[in-house]
Amino acid sequence: MARTRKAPDFEQSLTQLEAVVERMEQGDLPIEEALKAFEEGVKLTRECQEILEQTEQKVQVLVEQQGEMKTRPFQEEQDD
Repeated sequence: MARTRKAPDFEQSLTQLEAVVERMEQGDLPIEEALKAFEEGVKLTRECQEILEQTEQKVQVLVEQQGEMKTRPFQEEQDD
């Protein structure tokens, strides 16, 4: 049976990203480690962005129009 790749968990990726940023902000990493940390941070940022985009796409409001179910993007109420 083929293994399915588990999607990254947003909270876990965000926690890892915060740890990478904290390590880099200390400023005492050798250049090679700083570069690896930066690359890891970029990867984690992209994972978080992808998860957020997928979630945004899933959060849709179903509206019944003329007997058919239609979807429209979820829109937050704005404070006036």
